[in-house]
Amino acid sequence: MFWPGYGERLAFSQPRRSGCFGVATPSNRLILAAPRGTVGPLMRHHRPHPPERRQQRRSAWKRKGPRPAPKGESEQSGSGAAVLYGWHTVKAALENPARRIRHLYATANAARRLADEGMALAVEPEIVRPDAIARRLGPDAVHNGLLAEVEPLPARELEELEPAGIVLVLDQITDPHNVGAIARSAAAFAVAAIVITARHSPEATGVLAKAASGALEHVPLVTVQNLARALAALKERGYHVIGLDSSGATDFAAATIRPPLALVLGAEGKGLRHLTLASCDEVARLDVPGKIKSLNVSNAAALALYLASKRLASP
Repeated sequence: MFWPGYGERLAFSQPRRSGCFGVATPSNRLILAAPRGTVGPLMRHHRPHPPERRQQRRSAWKRKGPRPAPKGESEQSGSGAAVLYGWHTVKAALENPARRIRHLYATANAARRLADEGMALAVEPEIVRPDAIARRLGPDAVHNGLLAEVEPLPARELEELEPAGIVLVLDQITDPHNVGAIARSAAAFAVAAIVITARHSPEATGVLAKAASGALEHVPLVTVQNLARALAALKERGYHVIGLDSSGATDFAAATIRPPLALVLGAEGKGLRHLTLASCDEVARLDVPGKIKSLNVSNAAALALYLASKRLASP
């Protein structure tokens, strides 16, 4: 039949067929080729759910909790092991006798490369396709065909540090990329340890380990509960504590540089906290000649380590 006022648009009913679009049951009509915005007899009528049914649906949704986060990089395995990926990161872990490897996943090319370099593997790698590792980590992770689930390294205590050389102290730096880059610079300049806080610090896994590029196997992380007390303990053991902050009264190049030395760095934007500043022997700034006077915290750490190392090496 034709509905008046809608030209040649046809409405019909037919038995339901599997896989067919635009069909109708005897109890309702579905109109094919109806103009956009059509109302009236051509529109299928949807009866709203009764109030008790709507309440049940809302309650069920609440019981499910928040939606899961999009699949991305896995920082920890289900059993609590740290996740390391990338050629330099995993290779350094494999070469570290103190690092226990739980599982090693490698592409055929990466496994062949390990064999060509004569790597003695504590565990047999499981050969997987590159996309299997990528699904575990996320689209932006550069894994180079290697992923390892490892035990965290044994914890180090502040009292175990030999009072010599340079120690880095991080005041609530939470970005794992920055902490990883700082660890890489620390390994390059033979830093004795990096002191971090138990809270407001990223875990030594995933992105941080990748940015460190194997440095976590060479520079121990020392976790403390209270940074001010940790700085006091370092000073008791003879460390000269210098805080790096834009509010510093002197240029770092003119600061007192002597071993053992503790360099304290704060988070970008916030800088060093008030109590941290008060706990330092000196607060110095890094003067730079260009128009931009501030540096990324990992770049500031590298520059300060370079200047301090040159000063300590001078007779």
